[in-house]
Parts: sequence; structure tokens; C-alpha cells
Amino acid sequence: METSDHYGDIIVRPEIVDDVAAIHGVNEEAFGGAVEADLVDVLRKKGAVDLSLVAVNRNIIVGHILFSPAEIVSGRSSYPATALAPMAVLPAMQGKGIGSMLVRQGLRKLEELGHGLVIVLGHPAYYPRFGFVPASRFRISCPYEAPDEAFMALELRAGASPREGGKARFQSEFDAV
Repeated sequence: METSDHYGDIIVRPEIVDDVAAIHGVNEEAFGGAVEADLVDVLRKKGAVDLSLVAVNRNIIVGHILFSPAEIVSGRSSYPATALAPMAVLPAMQGKGIGSMLVRQGLRKLEELGHGLVIVLGHPAYYPRFGFVPASRFRISCPYEAPDEAFMALELRAGASPREGGKARFQSEFDAV
């Protein structure tokens, strides 16, 4: 049985079916539009979700994080990875550590599930606190136009990234974001 973790008044737990509308709303508010919210819905319907967690404060969903299957392609080979995106917290609740709770719990659960490599295209001042480093250190390139320091990777298991590196491939739905 899945368990939730408590952080003061905040509970971080796996999403359930009843959370779908609230998750959509959190992503819309956090990103100021429906692009990321729609992305989450499409990935969920496609079955392309490795892990989806919510942060709940007094029965209200205030944050969400999604991890989806990705891969690192090198020549004719591909290696499994997990993409962290999107991560959203209601604007009124930002700056309270909720995003950090979601990231930490998500990484811990992914490690428990046996995932080895997580990639993220995100803020270079935020994600390094969780152990992310520029993916270029693993010779992994980003499929999108982005500064080197914004495309990061984290090995949850030593040696999980391909030795020869490669190009990251997210779910195709990310191409529209």
C-alpha cells in the first residue's frame, strides 16, 4: 500500500483519480496557463507516468510533481531515464518549501522503484540542491534549445547513465510545450 509523508500541515502522497481536476488547476495557476496542465492530462491518458505526487494542505491540493518515462539515445542503443516535469505549486503557497518536499519525496520513491537516472530542464539555481548537475557532465545532450546549466541529470544509482552519453528523448508531447 502506498503511504504518504507528512511535513507539518503538508501531506505528500501519490495522486488518485479524484485529484485530476485539482492537479490541472494547480498547474494552470502555477504556470499562468493551460499548457503544462494539458501536458499532464495527456501524459496520464497515454499511460506515460512513472510517478505523480501531490502536496495536500488541509485537504486542498497545493502542489504537484510528475515524472514520465524518457530515454537517452546513443547510436542504436537507448537507455532508460525519467523526466521530472512539470513541478507546480500554487502561487500563494510558493516559497514555503512545498516544491522541495515534492522533489525529495519523488526522487526517494523513484529510487525505491528502481529508477536510475532522472533528467530535468529547469532552473539552474533550484535543482542542484537535490544533487542535479548539468547533464553535459554525463555527456547527455538536451533535445531542446537550452543553456547547458539548465538541462540537468541525477543518477539515483551510480553508473545509471550510459558511459558513452547520448541525446535525451522526452515523451513526444513535450515537443509542444
